[in-house]
Amino acid sequence: MNKNVILTGFADEIASDLTTQMRVIKALDMSYIEMRGVDGNNLIYHTNEKVSEIKSRMDDAGVKLSALGSPLGKIGIGDPFEPHFDAFKRAVELAHMMDTRNIRMFSFYMPGDKPLQESEGEVFERLGKFVDYAKANDAVLLHENEKGIYGEMASECKKLMDTFYCENFKAVFDFANFVQCHQDTLEAYNLLKDYVAYVHVKDAIWSTGEVVPAGLGDGNVGAILKELIGGGYNGFLSLEPHLFDFVGLSSLEKNSETEKNMSNRKLTGEETFTLAHDSLIKILENM
Repeated sequence: MNKNVILTGFADEIASDLTTQMRVIKALDMSYIEMRGVDGNNLIYHTNEKVSEIKSRMDDAGVKLSALGSPLGKIGIGDPFEPHFDAFKRAVELAHMMDTRNIRMFSFYMPGDKPLQESEGEVFERLGKFVDYAKANDAVLLHENEKGIYGEMASECKKLMDTFYCENFKAVFDFANFVQCHQDTLEAYNLLKDYVAYVHVKDAIWSTGEVVPAGLGDGNVGAILKELIGGGYNGFLSLEPHLFDFVGLSSLEKNSETEKNMSNRKLTGEETFTLAHDSLIKILENM
C-alpha cells in the first residue's frame, strides 16, 4: 500500500463503545479513527471530562483521531443558526482537545419546494462565518458532499471551493454519496481534484442507491484512487462502510477470512467494517 495514504474510519459502525472500536481497528493494523459516535453519543455532545477520558484511553492504545466526524451543517437552511454556530464552536474546542485540526461538516439541507438558488445566499453567509472562525482558531473544515444538502452535486461543491477553499476549508470526496445523487464520480473528481484533502471510502449502485463494498459499485473507486494517489495525494482514506443491511456474499469473490465465514445473513458491525477494509486493501494492492 502507498505509504502516503493512511487508513482511518468511522469506528462507530463497528460498535458504540470505544473499547470495541479500538480492538477492531488495531486488529486491522490501523491506528486512526474518524470519530463520530462514541460511548453512546456524538463526540461533540460529551462533557470535557468524558472527552478527556476518551482521549486518555486512545493515547494508552496508540489510537489517534484523523478528524472529528461532526454533524455540523446538517440542519435545514431555514433553521435557527446561532445555536448551531455555538455547537460549531464547541466542535472546534473539542477537536483541539483531541489533537486534530480536522472537522468534517456539511452545507445545510435544502427546502424541497424551492429552487436551490433561493437558498444559496444564506448557505454562503453561514459557511463564511464557519470559515472565518476556523481561520481564527486553527481548524480545518472538511466539506462532505451529501444527499439533500447544498453541496450534493459536484457543481455546487465547486462553487463552495471557488469561494472558500483555503488552508481552513477543503473538500471531502465521498464516492457513494455522489452515486446516490446520480452524479458521475469521474466528472466530480475532475471538477474537485484540486481541492480534495480527505476521502470517504464507500461505493454504491447507480440504479438502486444501495451501498456496497468499495469496487463493487458504480463509484469508480479504483480508477479515482489510482489517479488521486498517483498524483501525490498524501492523506487519509476513511472507511465508512454503511453496510448495515448488506446480506449474502454468495455473488462475490470470497477471498478474505471474513467473507469465508459469511452466509446469507445480516452482518455484524465488526464484519462490515472488516469487509470494507479488505475491499479497499484489495483495490490498493491492485494499483
